[in-house]
Amino acid sequence: MNTYHISWWNLENLFDIEHSQWRPDYLQRQLKYELEGWNQPVLDQKFNHLASIINQLNAGDGPDLLGVCEVENKNVLMQLVSRLDALDRNYSVAHHDTSDKRGIDIAFIYDKDLFSLEEQFHYVVLKRSATRDIFQINVTTRHGNDLIFIGNHWPSRSGGQYPSEPFRIIAAETLSYWMERIQQIKGNDIPVIIMGDFNDECYNRSVMEYALGTNSIQKVINSRTPRLYNLMWPIDGEGQGTFYFENFPHVLDQFMLSKGLLLSDTPIRPGSYPNGNMAKIELFDEMISGGDYKDPIRFGRPASSDYHPETGYSDHYPISMALVEE
Repeated sequence: MNTYHISWWNLENLFDIEHSQWRPDYLQRQLKYELEGWNQPVLDQKFNHLASIINQLNAGDGPDLLGVCEVENKNVLMQLVSRLDALDRNYSVAHHDTSDKRGIDIAFIYDKDLFSLEEQFHYVVLKRSATRDIFQINVTTRHGNDLIFIGNHWPSRSGGQYPSEPFRIIAAETLSYWMERIQQIKGNDIPVIIMGDFNDECYNRSVMEYALGTNSIQKVINSRTPRLYNLMWPIDGEGQGTFYFENFPHVLDQFMLSKGLLLSDTPIRPGSYPNGNMAKIELFDEMISGGDYKDPIRFGRPASSDYHPETGYSDHYPISMALVEE
């Protein structure tokens, strides 16, 4: 029996340096003022802080697969992976450049000794302009089982939660449509792990009514539609958060599972932690602010008023789940 450690983390604006050769001209113009002072020493500091947390995941062995968002390009991803060499992992990167106006993408860092990448796809999510795509990778485990991971970074709540909600509903509809297509092609029992920063909580309309997320395993198993079991409901009920706004915790980062991971005879299924939950928020002391609330210390940028290069990491906490394969 194998247990895989799966994590997700919004890395908070992991941009390449201010005048990167890998950045197209249109994006350089767009980010000109935002990236003032974002030089290699600053980026190296950000890398070192992120790597120090990733190195601690999975009891110090590092994740077997890590989904990330808010990364600009493959160049910064490879630099981040190079900081993880102490883990003695055979890490590789799956990445796709989106047309997002800030150039921030979704990607996966995975151990090639455990997962073989077979295919990758991206689904364009449009508002009035392009936003982050939904990114899918199809892998084979080392025991020959098919497994699909789908990363998400839905449109933000800037402008207000409810005025911006229709854009997240568009992303949710896109995800649910592709879940139907995946099941049509791969079969209803194909195991799919959906992860991401959804910018909505597990009980919001976009997640429940349009992505078809639920807290009922039986609903997922019995449904003819591609319902998804959301692992974050118990955590939300405990008053924890992956992101804090005005000192309120919000569980914006989530894992959702297809029924192919929940059936009694499946060779791959979710594991659980000692408290009975199937997922957890990774709270490391050095990431937590010293105030009354357990909000994460963001790294920020030199051009912003909220810049903490010595103590900051990200404005989101990582989340993790275990996957058991017989």
